[in-house]
Amino acid sequence: MAAAKPAKNQLRVGRLVKAHGLKGALKLELYTDDPDGRFVPGASFTLQVPEHSQWHGKSITVREFRWMNQSPVVFFEGVDDRNAADTLVRAILWVDEDEDAPAEPDAWYDHQLVGLDVVRDGAVVGKVARVEHFPAQDLLVVETGAGEVLVPFVAAIVPEVDIEAGRVVVTPPAGLFEELPEPEPAAEAETPASED
Repeated sequence: MAAAKPAKNQLRVGRLVKAHGLKGALKLELYTDDPDGRFVPGASFTLQVPEHSQWHGKSITVREFRWMNQSPVVFFEGVDDRNAADTLVRAILWVDEDEDAPAEPDAWYDHQLVGLDVVRDGAVVGKVARVEHFPAQDLLVVETGAGEVLVPFVAAIVPEVDIEAGRVVVTPPAGLFEELPEPEPAAEAETPASED
């Protein structure tokens, strides 16, 4: 009996935001650094949709990808009009990780970062709980003893990611991981009591 193949890691590469036009196009929110390489005609994605959706448990194939007014827009096979596109709004697109693809420098998948120790000045201050993706920048959500801290995932604040050592080094600005002391209230000038 052949051993079962281990499940591949899946990567979230986009979310379908809204129908665009009348021919089945959908605007995309991208979670990939290489949309033109990822959304080539024939590329197939697993869909994450609610269980009641007609698309639950299905995958979908790219027919065409283009940029319209600096927004990424995708057409899928079998989605030929606005009504069909509307049924896919808010779906998240997943793809199997290509383990043979060359690694990009300074690029990590979410699953590689989650669980890493977060180190500041040589001390562990928490663990990466998840990565949040926003248009301006990504945020590391760090679980600390005092709750979650959102750390901008930029080189100035996260100068080192060492997957093999299991850690992320942070150099956050003051106040990100601790309460700043309240400023001392200025001593009020004593005014002599007026006599009646």
